[in-house]
Amino acid sequence: VQLQASGGGLVQPGGSLRLSCAASGALPDYYAVNWIRQAPGKGREGVSCINTKDGTTRYADFVKGRFTISRDDAKNTVYLQMNNLTPEDTAVYYCATARACGQPIHYYGQGTLVTVSS
Repeated sequence: VQLQASGGGLVQPGGSLRLSCAASGALPDYYAVNWIRQAPGKGREGVSCINTKDGTTRYADFVKGRFTISRDDAKNTVYLQMNNLTPEDTAVYYCATARACGQPIHYYGQGTLVTVSS
């Protein structure tokens, strides 16, 4: 299964964006889809994760209450709704798969750039 992230762009501080992660096929029920980001000059960091088996989710502390991960199984798509964005959220956002949330990433899809600036 291949993943393609989209929905990035330029947004003002306090604004919102919804990222989409489209899978090329149905995700197995033993997968987790992660959103990972990499800010300029920094390493990758986990943002959020959803287990396809039971829909449980995880969030990094720095996005709790602002970001929401969800899935549409009919469209083989996972979304990341991002609200109240700050310049510190500027990064390339990747969707990636693992066996389960908290497990090592075994595949990164292409990323989408999010820029938060006035």
